[in-house]
Amino acid sequence: MKKILFVFMAIVFVLCMTLAALAQEDVKKHSSCKYCGMDREKFAHSRMLVEYSDGTAVGTCSIHCAAVDLALNIDKTPKGVLVADYSTKALIDAEKATWVLGGRKMGVMTRNAKWAFAQKGDAETFVGQHGGKLAAYDDAMKAAYEDMYSDTKMIRDKRKMRMMEHKH
Repeated sequence: MKKILFVFMAIVFVLCMTLAALAQEDVKKHSSCKYCGMDREKFAHSRMLVEYSDGTAVGTCSIHCAAVDLALNIDKTPKGVLVADYSTKALIDAEKATWVLGGRKMGVMTRNAKWAFAQKGDAETFVGQHGGKLAAYDDAMKAAYEDMYSDTKMIRDKRKMRMMEHKH
């Protein structure tokens, strides 16, 4: 019985490692965010991948940078928009995800956090622990555009402070 349990656990471990490797295949192709330069592996929990019908794709660190790309490429048709599941870091369909807006956990490239979850239950647990509210993809993308000015200003201010610190 112990041998069977051990073999089963070994198989589960190998499968999990294989899925984790496949889940981040996009990070190999797009290692840093096109817009801010952030390491997409470091931000695997918030990264997005926008695939266009012309065969091009853009990897970003967050919904903030994905919104920038979608706005700049208004004449291109998105074939798919994928987002990392906050819990597993696996890419999922952004439109099918349950999103959490706001809360006490600092967002990526934004003060108003926007997190995606494959499972609604995981999103509800997150809200219970960190606050925020459940939302759909359209709500999250709308919030990203509405927050764009203040987020861009925040990013510029942070970068300006870092540059000043390095000069001294």
